[in-house]
Amino acid sequence: MKPKIVFIVGPTAIGKTEAAICLAKKLKAEIISCDSMQVYKRMNIITSKPELSLRKQIPHHLMDFVSPINEYNVVRYRQEALNKIKELVRKNKIPLFVAGTGLYMSILIDGIFKVKSQNKAVRKRLYQEAERKGSGYLYKRLQEVDPQAALKIHPHDARRIIRALEAFQACGKPISQLQKERKGLSNEFDIKIFALNMARDKLYERIEGRVDKMFRRGLLGEAKKLLKLKLSKTARYAIGMNEIKGYLDGRYDLEEAKRLMKKNTRNYAKRQLTWFRKDKRIEWVEIKEKETPESVANRIFKKLRN
Repeated sequence: MKPKIVFIVGPTAIGKTEAAICLAKKLKAEIISCDSMQVYKRMNIITSKPELSLRKQIPHHLMDFVSPINEYNVVRYRQEALNKIKELVRKNKIPLFVAGTGLYMSILIDGIFKVKSQNKAVRKRLYQEAERKGSGYLYKRLQEVDPQAALKIHPHDARRIIRALEAFQACGKPISQLQKERKGLSNEFDIKIFALNMARDKLYERIEGRVDKMFRRGLLGEAKKLLKLKLSKTARYAIGMNEIKGYLDGRYDLEEAKRLMKKNTRNYAKRQLTWFRKDKRIEWVEIKEKETPESVANRIFKKLRN
């Protein structure tokens, strides 16, 4: 039998951490964070890291280990996650991923292809062409060299069009073929993915309550300290950084900063749900009103045993 890997995914504030801890106890699993922001040190409140009291109950990995002044990306995450999976499997522990960053989960499960050489001059020229002639011009070229990729990319999505054309010029192969050559985890592991969801109005209530709690816990002070650093491009875009900076710069008051943070977090949750809904391997778990994390974990545990 293949070793098992379990993912609990879903939008921010839905209760993934609490349900995962309850499930980890039942499975004798350890938790691996699959979140592009929770990797950073000193960003405890702003990234909604689980409180230490929760993290002490079950070992958590790939969390709180990168300086916020350093860049971090999906390629590095994938390698470190693969190493952690091997380590846990050797210990007869089930890797239980808690995922809010859909791209990290997708690249981990499905693999990544490497373009042999990234030609900055080629990329620059493609962007210049897009600016002069429009993304539609480049899209027609993509339709000629890689019609399969073109079917999956919107004609106005210049970034993805350019990436596909750049890969073709670097490797001499269509990006659609390179993606099929990726090596993922499915051949080696039995992968189960569960996405948590709930009524949209209830989720938004949770998001707003979480933002209020973050400010009560000292978000403003944490953000002030972070803004004194030369933050990496990734860390700089954590939700809350720009909103609080606007307040500190005197552009609006603290209540407006809170309102903007709630609005942007709701929008982020929508994007997360959109991403996860595209993945047909996911089994959705609808959380009932007032349902406890223990109850959610029990339902997932039963599904895993069937």
